[in-house]
Amino acid sequence: MQRTRAGLLAAIALIAMTGCGNHNESGSQPGQSQSPNVKIAQPLSQEVTEWDEYTGRIEAVNSVDVRARVSGYLEKVNFKAGDRVRKGDLLFQIDPKPFTAQLNFAEAELERAKSRHELAKNDLSRAERLFRAKAISEEEHDARSKGLRETLAAVESAKANVYTARLNLEFTQVRSPLEGRIGRELITAGNVVNGGGADATLLTFIVSTDPVYVYVDADERSVLKYRRQAKKGGRGSLGDEQTPVELAVADELNFPHQGHLDYISPREDTATGTLSLRGVFANPDELLSPGFFARMRIRASAPYPAILLPDRAIGTDQAQRFVWVMNQENQVEYRKVVLGAQIGQSRVITEGLKPEEWAVIEGIQKLKPGIKVNPERIPLTGHDGEK
Repeated sequence: MQRTRAGLLAAIALIAMTGCGNHNESGSQPGQSQSPNVKIAQPLSQEVTEWDEYTGRIEAVNSVDVRARVSGYLEKVNFKAGDRVRKGDLLFQIDPKPFTAQLNFAEAELERAKSRHELAKNDLSRAERLFRAKAISEEEHDARSKGLRETLAAVESAKANVYTARLNLEFTQVRSPLEGRIGRELITAGNVVNGGGADATLLTFIVSTDPVYVYVDADERSVLKYRRQAKKGGRGSLGDEQTPVELAVADELNFPHQGHLDYISPREDTATGTLSLRGVFANPDELLSPGFFARMRIRASAPYPAILLPDRAIGTDQAQRFVWVMNQENQVEYRKVVLGAQIGQSRVITEGLKPEEWAVIEGIQKLKPGIKVNPERIPLTGHDGEK
């Protein structure tokens, strides 16, 4: 009986040893986890250009509030709200009849003044003959000479009144001062409008649409960088037409609108430490409306060769940035890197990574130094480094 029990124990021990031996031959250790699956890629090598992005508002190059210049009864509105108008187009008609009467009166007064002037001229001519014959006194001669000058002044005053009356008559036709897009009529026909001065009636507004301006505020370090870059590139001073800028509006991810800087404020705002920059953009299809929110970016460097990795491949260890690099044994190494500019969804790697090395792009949360991984090699495309 004891021999039988001893035989059973020996058989059980042999089976257990056999099972352990088979497990060791498979290469796995008790408690060891499976190698994590990761995606790896070589950094993208390409020529890049750095851009600094700002936010601002689109503004019209020309904008005007159309106001009445004379008071009167508004007879007609000669446009539809939102129309495109040309310079000189008739917009509003104010009743011209009172101003026609004023012009007629002023012209009649001018003719009267001219007649008096002619009479005074003849009187002076006779007075000069009589004075030479000593038939009148010197005082009488001087009085007729001064009378001629007074009538001449009256003629000039009457001419000015005629000019003013003619202007007022012209102002009854309110015409567009510029080409652009007009707003809605703020007062309708049949109303009385006030003209001139601070109380002049606002009738509508007009804004030019092509080109448009975008204003942004840049800090002084950035402006100094742009100026040095402009001189280094042989473009002259910042604000030349060769200083490129790009624009995107609210529903655009990229920057499809091309323009240039044409103005930089000559003085810094000491309260904010910024200078105002202005970009100008063509707008032939009128997609860009004054008042729209816009993102504008300014070229901050000349093109240069660089290597890039997607942002998702870069980890943060307190203040240090790092990537996971796979070696020939499929083990990952912790690698400190120095980052450069942001280019689209990627970052320029200035130090710590070589173009031929393989970096982990996806799955970095599972990694620790020296762990073996199950890699899937993928290529990076130009979209990953898109500017």
